[in-house]
Amino acid sequence: MLPILIGIAPFACVAGLAGTQNGFSVIETAAFSLFAFAGAAQIAALELIGKGAAAGVVIATALIINLRFIIYSATLAPMFVRASWRQRVLGSYLLVDHAVALTLSRTVPTAPNRQRLAFYFGACVAFWSTWQICSLIGSFLGSLPKGGLIAFAVPVSFIALLAPQLTERPKVCAAVVAAVVATACAGFPANLGMMLGTSAGLASGVALGWRKAGKEASP
Repeated sequence: MLPILIGIAPFACVAGLAGTQNGFSVIETAAFSLFAFAGAAQIAALELIGKGAAAGVVIATALIINLRFIIYSATLAPMFVRASWRQRVLGSYLLVDHAVALTLSRTVPTAPNRQRLAFYFGACVAFWSTWQICSLIGSFLGSLPKGGLIAFAVPVSFIALLAPQLTERPKVCAAVVAAVVATACAGFPANLGMMLGTSAGLASGVALGWRKAGKEASP
């Protein structure tokens, strides 16, 4: 987990910084991080709350960002067949992309589920601990007066996360459409512009992806 944790620490700091930069106290930011623990969705929710978005918009945005966890859960389900309900609840709370990838790549499918679960929870706890500590550090930084690099840390972090993903035409199309629609609708109430931009980007990216897949499948 060490290489992953080194890379995720700055992102966790940004999550904490996003809280205090959007009107949360250090304690409230820490509590939100413990409750939500949702990475990009956590930062997006903090930004929306800070801008006065309606609760429904905040929840819908977080759900859309985290839809991928449905697939992750289905992938890990065989490991939890004989797990207790406490292990299932804890496993769902700790679920993160990196722990799933590491568990699937570093454990043998034929190994006893008990061993695979132990590996999964070990990876998750290491990630969770690093995230909470670095998020707390970031919240203290965010409590400093706004200005300079601190004020730009959250949007810059999203750009850094997005840029490496723009490797295919459907993804580029989705990003461009989402940016144009969100910017054009920026004046809408309850930060509806972000939701419209996200929906338009997803629709265009999926449509172009289907078209590309159809061309590749045709003789």
